[in-house]
Amino acid sequence: MDAIHLEDLAFFAYHGLFAEEAKLGQRFHIDLTCWVDLQKVSETDEYADTVCYASLVKTVETAVTETRFKMIERLAAQVIEAIFESDERIQKIRIRVHKPSAPLPVPTGKVSVELLRDRPSRS
Repeated sequence: MDAIHLEDLAFFAYHGLFAEEAKLGQRFHIDLTCWVDLQKVSETDEYADTVCYASLVKTVETAVTETRFKMIERLAAQVIEAIFESDERIQKIRIRVHKPSAPLPVPTGKVSVELLRDRPSRS
């Protein structure tokens, strides 16, 4: 399956378990892979035959900045849900949410979570 990758998208938001995170906010970085059939657009070279990258970024931005979550695992799931709702051609999504300023008990370190989801079956 073909894929569209968006990497290192940065957003300022207020996610986190601690009151300071809700008050001060911090940057979150998103890496996203969306699996979609790109056969048609690779032949036609027509905009309508692909998933709009700018629309994907806007969907991610809305999901990241308009609701506050305590856990970045829930944030990642919210982004996936929003993307599946935004374009039915997307069949699978991998997201990695990086929280570079996570409160860790060590001088340096990085935190991220990764979710991989297939489009839910229609009932």
